Amino acid sequence: MPAGRSAGVEARRLSQLAQAHDEAAAQARVAAGRYRAAEVSEKATVAALDRLAAVGYHFLTDRRWPGSRTANVDLVLVGPGGVFIVDTKWWADVSVAGGRVYRGQEDVTEDLYALADLGQTVEAELARTGLSPNEIHPVVVLHGRTGISEMVDSVRVVGEGDALKFIAGHGTRYTPAAVDRVLAACLDLFPVIGSAPSPVAAVVADPVLTPERRWDEPALTDEEIDAALLEAAMASPVEDWMAFLHPAQADLVRRSFNGPARIRGSAGTGKTVVGLHRAAYLARLNPRGRVLVTTFVSTLPGVMAHSLRRLAPDTVGRVAFTSVHRFARAVLDARGVRVRVDAGKAINAFNMAWVRTGRHGVLGSIDLPMTYWQEEVAVVLRGRGITDFDTYADLQRTGRKHRLTVDQRRGVWELHQAYEQNLAAAGVTDFAGSILLAEAALRAVPYGTVAGEEPITSVIVDEAQDLTCAQIRLLHALTGDAADGLTLIGDGQQSIYPGGYTLAEAGVSLAGRGVVLSVNYRNTAEIVDFARSLVDGDEFADIEGTPRRGDTPETVTRSGPVPVLWHGSLPDAATALAAHVQQVLTAAGTAPADVGVLSPTHAGVTAAVRALTAAGIQTVNLAEYHGEPVDAVKVGTVKRAKGLEFKQVLVCGVPQALVTGDRPRGSDASSERWERDRRELFVAMTRARDGLWVGLVPGR
Repeated sequence: MPAGRSAGVEARRLSQLAQAHDEAAAQARVAAGRYRAAEVSEKATVAALDRLAAVGYHFLTDRRWPGSRTANVDLVLVGPGGVFIVDTKWWADVSVAGGRVYRGQEDVTEDLYALADLGQTVEAELARTGLSPNEIHPVVVLHGRTGISEMVDSVRVVGEGDALKFIAGHGTRYTPAAVDRVLAACLDLFPVIGSAPSPVAAVVADPVLTPERRWDEPALTDEEIDAALLEAAMASPVEDWMAFLHPAQADLVRRSFNGPARIRGSAGTGKTVVGLHRAAYLARLNPRGRVLVTTFVSTLPGVMAHSLRRLAPDTVGRVAFTSVHRFARAVLDARGVRVRVDAGKAINAFNMAWVRTGRHGVLGSIDLPMTYWQEEVAVVLRGRGITDFDTYADLQRTGRKHRLTVDQRRGVWELHQAYEQNLAAAGVTDFAGSILLAEAALRAVPYGTVAGEEPITSVIVDEAQDLTCAQIRLLHALTGDAADGLTLIGDGQQSIYPGGYTLAEAGVSLAGRGVVLSVNYRNTAEIVDFARSLVDGDEFADIEGTPRRGDTPETVTRSGPVPVLWHGSLPDAATALAAHVQQVLTAAGTAPADVGVLSPTHAGVTAAVRALTAAGIQTVNLAEYHGEPVDAVKVGTVKRAKGLEFKQVLVCGVPQALVTGDRPRGSDASSERWERDRRELFVAMTRARDGLWVGLVPGR
C-alpha cells in the first residue's frame, strides 16, 4: 500500500476513534446527569414527604428490589395508611391522558410497567403475612409538578406537590402494632443496597431530562399540610379485615383465573370479605373498565358499597354495587325497553291461571298447595327461560323432590302459558320475566355499546346460590369466558330458595377453577356447634355449590358464651326477646348497631319491632338499611340478613317442630319445604359472631 494512502487510512481511523471517544464521553455525561437528576428528584421527594414521619411513617431508602442485586427502589414508605412504593421521575413536558403517560408526544407508559410489576411482587410476598394486596400502592412522583393524580395501569401518578396529601389521605388504617408488623416484613423484603457511587458535580442541561422547577398550581401551604396530617392522625384504624386477611384469603384476592371461577365455603369463612377485596383489587388492576358486584338480596349491595368506601376509597367510582334485578332494570331502561314489573298484579295473574287451568285439572288432584306450582313456574320454567314443552318434559328438575309424570308436566306447562297470557293482558311482568327480557335485550344490543354504559371487565356475584339459571346467564353474558371475568361466590348450604340447576345449564364451565375456603373466621366454636346440633341432616344434599364431604370448615379456636335456646308460648316470646336484647346491650363493646334480630316471617319482624319499641329500644328495619352507620338494633327477615353479620343475633319466631320434630311425613314437597326452612334457620344462626339466642314457639 502506498505511504500516502496508508497515512490517510490511519488518519480516518484516529478520527473515528476520537469521534467514538467523544460520543462515549457525551453518553457518560448524560448518564451522570441522569444519575444526578434522579438523586436530586429522590431527595426532593423525601423532603416533600418528611413530615409524614410525624404521623408514624417509616422511610426506607437505599433499598434493593426484591430478588435483584443491582436495581434499587427510590423510596418505600410504611405507615398507618399502607405501604407506598415510590419512584420519582425527572420528566419535563409530561402529561397523563386516557390512562397513558406522555413526554411531549412520546408515549412512555411502558416505563411505569416495571413499577407495576414490582407492586405485584410485593403483594405476593406480603400476602404471606396476611396483608391485603389493596394495601400496596405503587406511586410515581413527578418532580417539580403539582395538580396531578391519575391511575396508569395499577400505578398512581402524582405531582411532587400532591404526594404528601395523597399518602396522608389514606388516613389511619393500622394500629401502631400492625405498622410494626408490616415494617418488619418490608425490612426483610427490601434489603439495604450499600453506599451509592459519588454523585456527579453538575447536571447535564437537557431540556427533556431536567425540567424547570415549576408548579401548575401553588404547592401545599404549611397550614394545608398540617390539616392533612392531623386528619390522617385522628382517623380511627379500620377493622382488621379491611387491611389484614388470612394468607390464603390474601392470595385468593389477587389470584388470576383464565375463565369463570367459583369460591365456595361454609358460613363464616369470609367469602363476602374476599369478594369485596377482590372487587377493589380488580378495579385497580383494570382501570379502563368497571367491576360489577351483584347479588340477589337488595340489602347487601348497599352494605358492601359502604364498606368499600372505607376499604378502598380510590376505587369507589370504579366498582358498581346493585341487586341483579336492579341491574336488569338498568339494562332495559338503557335500551328503551318498556317493562312494568308489578308483583301484586303478577300474583293475581297466577291466581286466575290456577283457577282456569290448574285447580280442576291434573295438578289440582295432587295433594300439594298452589304455592308449590307457583314455585315450579317461577323457578323451574321462568327461572331457566324454558320456551318449549319438550325441553321441560326431559328436564332434570334439580332440587325439586316431588316427581312429575309427563301428564303432570303438561299440566304445569298449560298453567305457565295461561299465566303468561294473563301477564300480557295486564301489561305487566314478574321479576323472572324482567331477567329474561334483559337477556334478550343484551343479545340484541351488547353491554357497553349504549351511551353512558362503561365496559364491565369483571362481575362478582355474592350469594350466588340464590340466583336462578337465567340470572347467571345474564351476568355471564357481560364478560363471557374472559380471564377474571365472572366470579361466583356462594355456599349451597345457605340456599333458601326453591329449585336448583347446574352451572352447565347456564352455559358456565368452571374447568377446575374452583376454590374452597375452609376456615371459619366469624363464629365462635359454641355457635358453630350449636347450629350444627339444631340443623344437621341431609337438607344440604343435592344443592349446587354445596361443600363436599370433608369440606366442613375448621373453626378458629375462639370461645364465647353458650348460645341460648329459649322456648315458650307466643305471648311470652316477645317479652323474652326484649329482655335478652337489653341484657346484651349492657355488655362492654356491644352497641345497638351490633345486634341483629331476625325472623323467618314478616309477621315475626313486625312483632319484634313492636316488642323492642315498647321496651324503649330503637330499631331499624333491614328492608330500609343500606349500610350507613345507625345507632339502632337491626330487625329483619332472615332473607334480608343474608351476607351480613352481627356481634349478637336473636332469631325469633322459630317453629318448635323445625328443630325438635322429625322430618314431616307426607309428600316430598313438604319434605323439601322443611329442608329449606332448616337451611334458613342455619343461615340465621350463623350470622352471629359472638352471641346467639334462638326463640322457639309452638307450631310447625
